[in-house]
Amino acid sequence: MRVTKAIIPVAGWGTRWLPLTKSIEKCMLPIGNRPLIDYTVQDCIKAGITELIFVVGESSTQLENYYRSNIQLNDYLRRSGNEDKLSLIAPLTNVKLHFVSQPSHGKYGTAVPVSLAADYIEPGESVIVVMGDDFFYNPDGSSEIQRLIDHTPEGASGILGAVLPESDTITGRYGSIEVDGADNLIRVTEHPDVQPSPFIKNVSTYLLSSKLLESIKQYVDNDHKISGEYYIFAPFEPLLAAGETMKLTRAEGIYLDAGDPKSWLRANQVVMGAVA
Repeated sequence: MRVTKAIIPVAGWGTRWLPLTKSIEKCMLPIGNRPLIDYTVQDCIKAGITELIFVVGESSTQLENYYRSNIQLNDYLRRSGNEDKLSLIAPLTNVKLHFVSQPSHGKYGTAVPVSLAADYIEPGESVIVVMGDDFFYNPDGSSEIQRLIDHTPEGASGILGAVLPESDTITGRYGSIEVDGADNLIRVTEHPDVQPSPFIKNVSTYLLSSKLLESIKQYVDNDHKISGEYYIFAPFEPLLAAGETMKLTRAEGIYLDAGDPKSWLRANQVVMGAVA
């Protein structure tokens, strides 16, 4: 299956990081010498994605500035004999970027930014949806997005899951993926009463068919919600019950996030080689 577009929501306030995220966008928190969001972007590019649709907050400027050219910095590096660093700050090549603003008031939840970006997707076109506040680290340089695309049958939809080891006490055990014997999605349970073992975490990374994308848009437009929040997986169940297929792909990389300072520290330790 050929997929060339990805929707990346990054409009959250990062309230568990306050007061830092009062002035720093959460997706720009550093993991090593790169912002958190760039790990997801590079994973998409490795998978052949050529169009990225970022859904950003109303006052967002840092993300767009990061991916555009900085003429003053370029000139400084040349004057100071640091031309070798120009490649580190070069804009992305052969990739089209869009920035869609999400209002800070009104509807919220993981389905809302996807609905806002849906107009960029052509009828009949499948799209990757991946959140911008977590990522997978693959020391071998492989791409989890590519695995998701490769593992999803033509015309179907897919969901990426992280199988959490019992020793992982940092990653939150919510968003449980339940599948049948053929790894077809049955449901996602946000807060399971009984913790499954092994726990397959929904990391909100999907390959959505045109039909599922349209169902998300209708779900948000029609004002249906669960406990005040528009969950992206809520419209999946009726379509799955009607015969649509969503195939699970188990990620092979190390799942990392920056939801709070503790998980951010672990992500940096893993990426910088301090821990495995």
